[in-house]
Amino acid sequence: MSILIVSPHLDDETLGAGGTLLRYAAQGESLYWINVTNSKEEYGYNSECVSDRVQQLKRVQAAYGIKKMWDLSLKPASLDTMGASDLIQPLAPIVLEVKPHTIILPYEFDIHSDHGVVFRAMLPFTKPFRYPFVKKVLAMEILSETEFAMPDKKFAPNYFVDITDFIEQKMEIMRIYRDELGEHPFPRSVDNIKALAHFRGAIAGVKYAEAFLLLKCIESDSSVNME
Repeated sequence: MSILIVSPHLDDETLGAGGTLLRYAAQGESLYWINVTNSKEEYGYNSECVSDRVQQLKRVQAAYGIKKMWDLSLKPASLDTMGASDLIQPLAPIVLEVKPHTIILPYEFDIHSDHGVVFRAMLPFTKPFRYPFVKKVLAMEILSETEFAMPDKKFAPNYFVDITDFIEQKMEIMRIYRDELGEHPFPRSVDNIKALAHFRGAIAGVKYAEAFLLLKCIESDSSVNME
């Protein structure tokens, strides 16, 4: 079974679904990753920052055992200035190559505009008559973005993954993004990331969990031929 995760920025994949990816990998599933934006000197980032990001990406990819990764390296915080087709176009061949069973996306109403753009750009690839291999679509909870959705758009998870056996490994991977971590009460702190997993675990009846919004789930018997 192939799993495709789409992150607007590096670290979103780990914040939102790091434990889940590790769990899937342990179960023998094939992991694929699209990262949409990244640092480049032409965007105003210095060469040291760009080099750090390249190394972080490689380390994170290896830590999860990602089978194949695509870094689109678009400009951060600028996706809403692009035409929809400009983002959909590079995504389409990747989806067709991977043929994912499960797609993990950012939540549409995260406070960061890039997240909503990525979510909406991926929606066309969930049409069953065009992409019948996609059986499950999940929106992940990304700490420091999802909790700041407007009151009428609050994240209401209905799908939970037990990551108790993978929480420490998730935190080790998150530490690769050292510049993205801060001290409490900064949302992306080691304490707060674990606290959220602990809270979601309490809802799910386990020690640690990651929460998702299940957007689509199709159970089918592949042995049944549809005329």
